[in-house]
Amino acid sequence: MEKIFGMENEMILSAAEAAEFGEFKRARREMEIAFTLKKLIVDASRRETDRAALKKACETAQRLNASGILVSPVHVVMAKKLLGKGKTPLCCLVGGTGESLMSIKKSEAKRALRQGAKEIRLVLCYSQLTGGGLSYLKREIKRVRRAVRKGTLIVSLEDHSLDEEEVALGVRAAAAGKADAVCVRGETALVMRAVEESLGRLQVEVSGVENAEQLRLLLKAGAVRATTGRGEQIAEELYTACEESLKPVAAQNAENTVRPAAPETEQT
Repeated sequence: MEKIFGMENEMILSAAEAAEFGEFKRARREMEIAFTLKKLIVDASRRETDRAALKKACETAQRLNASGILVSPVHVVMAKKLLGKGKTPLCCLVGGTGESLMSIKKSEAKRALRQGAKEIRLVLCYSQLTGGGLSYLKREIKRVRRAVRKGTLIVSLEDHSLDEEEVALGVRAAAAGKADAVCVRGETALVMRAVEESLGRLQVEVSGVENAEQLRLLLKAGAVRATTGRGEQIAEELYTACEESLKPVAAQNAENTVRPAAPETEQT
């Protein structure tokens, strides 16, 4: 049924149609949320991560159907066991502070892959990054790239003291070294600079994402995945926002729903 209701040709839905439309909107929003959560990597790489924290992180990654879980080398075996036969990929952070020898980083990466990791996030040599050592950085990435083979290699440029130009240098080294992606701090300017420097040869990821709004802005800026220790909070924020966005629709449908007229009472 159609009626003029303030705007030309405004639809007025029956109760059944309003409910069906509301469910359609909800299903579409929840599908969008699931797609967004799929872009998260749950961070379990901090040195404070004990067995209980690792178990919780693995459960969170599986519950959110996250893109992966990031762990340190000492936790690869346990994380693999906790994840079981699930589809959540393991990403191992190798390189320590970045000042390890190339041979150590290469060995660490190979060991992590043998133990079940699918992705390696490599911490580059910090002193070479800040000192402009592009040739050294390219050699380092190439050596680890050969060790990783068919695995995914992500270059970490997340250190909080790195400025934009140093991050740009790391992106150029990653592209020259045939890495698959770089990971930068969760700042829009850094994401945009990394996307620009990569010239389409690398995916750009971010870390340190604290909330759903920051995630939205970073994905809009060009990030493809985001590492966070707040996956549950972000999911809750996304679902809460979904509910809030549906309230006006539900209210409008209720207001515009055509109800049968009350029967007239016979006057005596």
